[in-house]
Amino acid sequence: MFIGIDIGGTKCSVVYGNGRAEILEKRRFQTTSFEKTTDWILECVSFFMDNDVDAIGISCGGPLDSRRGLILSPPNLPDWNRYPITDILREKFGIPAFLQNDADACAVAEWRFGAGKGCENMIFLTFGTGMGAGLILNNRLYCGTNDGAGEIGHVRLYEDGHVGYRKAGSIEGYCSGAGIAQYGMGSARHLGRLARSGDERAVALFKKIGADFGRELAILIDILNPQLIVVGSIYRHCAEFMEESMWEKIKEEAIGRNVQSVNVVKAQLGEQLGDVAALCVAMQTGMSKEIYIQEK
Repeated sequence: MFIGIDIGGTKCSVVYGNGRAEILEKRRFQTTSFEKTTDWILECVSFFMDNDVDAIGISCGGPLDSRRGLILSPPNLPDWNRYPITDILREKFGIPAFLQNDADACAVAEWRFGAGKGCENMIFLTFGTGMGAGLILNNRLYCGTNDGAGEIGHVRLYEDGHVGYRKAGSIEGYCSGAGIAQYGMGSARHLGRLARSGDERAVALFKKIGADFGRELAILIDILNPQLIVVGSIYRHCAEFMEESMWEKIKEEAIGRNVQSVNVVKAQLGEQLGDVAALCVAMQTGMSKEIYIQEK
């Protein structure tokens, strides 16, 4: 049995579940001050420790150092400066604890238990408040030298314009919740409601967002040649308004042979994705192989 901790900029959850990614109990709370949030996390873990627990997994936005278990002041958690969360949990509860970037953890979750089952090469894209990627390459999670792989949101899409990832014109400035808000028509959720009501401006804007997203995907398709791209959050809810322009741009920009080999789908785990991702981080203990090497 495992405990998963999903740390976000606005909310956190702590779950207790099994190796089949079945969530048996869950506690959820708002992310507030560093002190209050860490106290809540430790209290929730203590509550679940009354059960049989093999390991604890933590999923959190980067930057972080997964090897040393350090959270390194992510943009939404600026006070978490070199916070040694895995050491603290190990010392307090006496069991293994592991930390993973949230996009990487979500990639593993969708690969093992969701839309990516059976894939050898898969990309997961967050498409939420920000834009990040988790990469499954040759049946293994690829994190890069310092957990920096998959930062597609930082790539420049336009010479100037919307700001995302502290860079004007970046992909995250256009293909993310924060980027979409810069168009001045409200949040992505609000824009989706307008589009479903038939608002022509909202539909046209989603068409543009879809084309920008297609340009992003074309870059990934040509560099990594995946079988599958799994997309969460905004795409999962609003794909119907984006798919046509997205595929038009993919076919225009990417190598035809690579396009023929790939599919783009919605994340399958839905609202449970973050919780399952955190459990997957915990599962890397007690296995004959690393959790990130999918058994054939």
